[in-house]
Amino acid sequence: MNKVMLITGAAQRMGAYFAQSAHADGYNIVLHYRHSFEQTQVLQSQLNDIRANSCISVQADFNKKQDFNEILDMINSHFKRLDVLVNNASEFFSTKPEETSINDYDRLFNSNVKGPFFLSKTCYPLLKKSHGTIINLVDIHADKPLKNYPVYSMAKAANKMMVKALAKEFAPEIRVNGISPGYIQIPIDGKELKPEILDRIALNKKGDTKNIYHSIKYLIENDYITGQVINIDGGRSLSM
Repeated sequence: MNKVMLITGAAQRMGAYFAQSAHADGYNIVLHYRHSFEQTQVLQSQLNDIRANSCISVQADFNKKQDFNEILDMINSHFKRLDVLVNNASEFFSTKPEETSINDYDRLFNSNVKGPFFLSKTCYPLLKKSHGTIINLVDIHADKPLKNYPVYSMAKAANKMMVKALAKEFAPEIRVNGISPGYIQIPIDGKELKPEILDRIALNKKGDTKNIYHSIKYLIENDYITGQVINIDGGRSLSM
């Protein structure tokens, strides 16, 4: 029986790449999305054309408690197992303190902290049965804040602590790890990073989404790693 991977925020960007790559590696895929219905349906069709009945999609808003259980119900109904949860969904936008609203704060913490925590909690029974793995997409700015993005940086710091806390809570049945990407792709808000950023990257180049997926595979396959967050940043964090 094919193993099953749930990827949040899977409609586009890194999430879609993870889904395509994991599917090529033999996983059945659960695509989570919030608003991106059309993109998700296209991706789901593409994957099912390659291997029939290998991919489902589920809409969920992490502001709504009932949506977490609906994800679990869909997985139970279609696959009856879950082996890997990739908490990839995230919001990212500037929050200068003088301009930040309570809604801005809630949006960033809901997507980066509340969602991954309660989804991990909800998926715990299925992951426990399979001795599965949870992988959070964190950020190198969980350690050093990004100017003009204090709430995002705070939320990612909480996400990083979640990795360590849940690794202790869910052991020994479930392993929990994280990946902190550096300069991999243009940020969600579309703002290009300044060219001088490259000068602060030890390897002097932008990363690629495949670098992140390779790390996901490593954390899945190495069954003696838990509670760790790996920086995939080309050495960017050495000069932050």
